[in-house]
Amino acid sequence: MFMTINELAVFFQKLEQTSSRLAMTELLSQLFRKAGKGEIGKICYLLQGRVAPLYDAIEFGMAEKLIIRALVKAYGIDENQIQKKFKQTGDLGNAAQSYYRVLKPASPAGRHDNMKYFSIQEVYRKLFDLTQAAGEGSQEKKIDLLAELMRSLDPLSVRYIVRILLDKLRLGFSEMTTLDALSWMLKGNKSLREKLESAYNIRPDIGFIAERVKEEGIGGLTRVKAKVGAPILASLCQRLPTADEMIKKMGMVAVEPKYDGVRVQIHYEKSKVKSQKSKVKTFSRNLENTTEMFPELQQIGKQIKAEEVILDSEAMGIDPKTGRVISFQETMTRKRKHLIEGARQKVPLKFYVFDVLYRDGKSLLNIPLSERRIALEQIVSSGNILVVSPQIVTDSPSVLRSYHDEQIKKGLEGVVVKKWHSPYEPGRRGYSWVKFKEEGKTGKLTDTIDAVIMGYYKGEGKRAGFGIGAFLAGVRKGDRFVTITKIGTGVTDALWKELRRKLRAFTVTEKPKEYEDVGKTFIPDVWVAPGLVVEIAGDDLTKSSTHGAGIAVRFPRLVRMRLDKSPKDATTVAEARRMYDAQKNPHSRI
Repeated sequence: MFMTINELAVFFQKLEQTSSRLAMTELLSQLFRKAGKGEIGKICYLLQGRVAPLYDAIEFGMAEKLIIRALVKAYGIDENQIQKKFKQTGDLGNAAQSYYRVLKPASPAGRHDNMKYFSIQEVYRKLFDLTQAAGEGSQEKKIDLLAELMRSLDPLSVRYIVRILLDKLRLGFSEMTTLDALSWMLKGNKSLREKLESAYNIRPDIGFIAERVKEEGIGGLTRVKAKVGAPILASLCQRLPTADEMIKKMGMVAVEPKYDGVRVQIHYEKSKVKSQKSKVKTFSRNLENTTEMFPELQQIGKQIKAEEVILDSEAMGIDPKTGRVISFQETMTRKRKHLIEGARQKVPLKFYVFDVLYRDGKSLLNIPLSERRIALEQIVSSGNILVVSPQIVTDSPSVLRSYHDEQIKKGLEGVVVKKWHSPYEPGRRGYSWVKFKEEGKTGKLTDTIDAVIMGYYKGEGKRAGFGIGAFLAGVRKGDRFVTITKIGTGVTDALWKELRRKLRAFTVTEKPKEYEDVGKTFIPDVWVAPGLVVEIAGDDLTKSSTHGAGIAVRFPRLVRMRLDKSPKDATTVAEARRMYDAQKNPHSRI
């Protein structure tokens, strides 16, 4: 027996109406138990609003205007009617559903005469076909495909299909909740979460993992292995306040310059046929396929002594005249999908390679950094494109501090300190890697906070013309977000305009379920779904009874937008509290 798309839509509706994370987990586990082996993976992709893993560059490419044209064609309605309804509801999915009900009345039995109860697999294939339409006439082809599908589906399914196509499904949970639900499906509790998360960190393909455990139980995870072409979640840094504390906690460490650029994971596969080019793919820290953005990497074969390899690197823009590294903002101009060659000429890049995760069919994740470094130096020869990042190895706080100060003088952010005998820990923020920007100063905030914009205020005077005059920022608490500051100063007019433009894609009509209670004094004029990450600085952190984090940033200021980060990369409440403790006594043990 197969599941229908209508049955899935009913689950979507229940999830949408549920705010409790535990209740969501139970609902998802029910859905996964009901799903067949050939359905569960596709369901997991659809829950993400996709038809492929996050790292596959497969997109629907359908903006609101195209979907409205498909609705007009499917239902024979006037475009102005659907536009009006859309403006009233702020949700094109709801608008589509309401017009279906008006124009396609159901029979007394509740069935629409033309309705087909498509299986999930059938609808998935039709949605996948939408992503494959390309070239001349592709827009009309997409409109025809979607109109045909809409005419045949029930109204509730139409609501969620439209939201999926617009990347606005937003049911209020993350991949981690999905992993919890898979554990509940297998064991009736969360006891398998750690094993599932470990597999996901190595192969962040939630559909693939779900299929494996549905078919083979938890033993199916043995088939989840690293491979070239599928990104591994990046290892992340923790914070410690002083060089003394780092050596005390970590022992012998490798110390490397902290480059303020774009994290790039490089996947290289040497061609087995001389006449064909080797394959190179790249991925960002939030799993975006960035291969097209870095065409120079197609030439790295001469610098690599391996058949297959996965490298971790930081891309830095280089001033063509001086050869010096340039600012983060200038480097980020290379992170684009159009006019790439022109940007490449203006901002040439070097990729500072600092780790190797996989070589010639063998994962290197579990071997110590000391051994991975030897392998890295054997595999990569420094040149015009790839540069093996320099490092020193020490267990001396004074040597660590001195090397850190040298990097600051060079205009870098400081250093990254890595436990010399530690494995590579995908997706983890343990104390194997620690960033060191500034030695702790009592009473001062010495590091920045990566926060999610939760909403904004329309502003007065000149800013009223921008449509934004201040914004509410929050930090991560599990799958949810809580407020930590409100920022309305220290932002240029140009940046206000850019912020407003970026936030349009995330604007919603109601407070997102991912946000915990927001104090009445902080309710924004416009709510924003979690999507845009910003880096903020401040004089210090103080205790707060009004902000959800229990901590507030005093005299906050916007440093920059972090388009290279996703909400899951935001600073956590626990990290913010450690930063608060460290500023009270930078020499205290964390």
